[in-house]
Amino acid sequence: MRVVIAEDSAVLRAGLVEVLVDRDHEVVSAVGDAETLLAAVAEHRPDVTVIDIRMPPTYTDEGLRAAVRLRSEMPEVGVLVFSQYIETRYTDQLLAGRTGGIGYLLKERVADVDEFIDALERIAVGGTALDPEVVRQWLGAGRRTDSLAALSPREYAVLALMAEGRTNSAVAQRLSVSDGAVEKHVGNIFAKLGLEKSCADNRRVLAVLRYLEGDT
Repeated sequence: MRVVIAEDSAVLRAGLVEVLVDRDHEVVSAVGDAETLLAAVAEHRPDVTVIDIRMPPTYTDEGLRAAVRLRSEMPEVGVLVFSQYIETRYTDQLLAGRTGGIGYLLKERVADVDEFIDALERIAVGGTALDPEVVRQWLGAGRRTDSLAALSPREYAVLALMAEGRTNSAVAQRLSVSDGAVEKHVGNIFAKLGLEKSCADNRRVLAVLRYLEGDT
């Protein structure tokens, strides 16, 4: 992957660079503020960006606003918001508008480096990686509707784990069921959400976006 990092902490920024380079990824730019981030992405057109929320000059939501702008202006670039904060003010804009290539992870809840790299690689190829606590707070802010009511409790649980970016095997492990059972639930989810087979659309990502947007 070609990666741009935006993190105001010099120590953490250097650590992220080292982790990625050690795993043979290319960090084309590592910056400490949102404006420089936007310029770096425009120049290098990376596969994915890693963006902290609170950066200079006000240390409030500069990074999140930059992420929303990147999603709008450069949709081919994957975006991972990687922060210790959950900010819901711009989450609608961040998660809506296109399918996949998006993640929002909390620094203190990433268990190990491999988990972080796996999430970043998924985002770079158009997948999702969403911390369940981010999803919970976003839905709790009033975005959830009854449009997913057709799903059974188990199907909803499967879809929630899909939103975290987990594979069918990982979902099966988490729910202590067989891979075949998960495949059946996923098929039911697609059917109930009206997501027909299409070579142009990733139904898995579309289902996750329906879950997040509550819009069937």
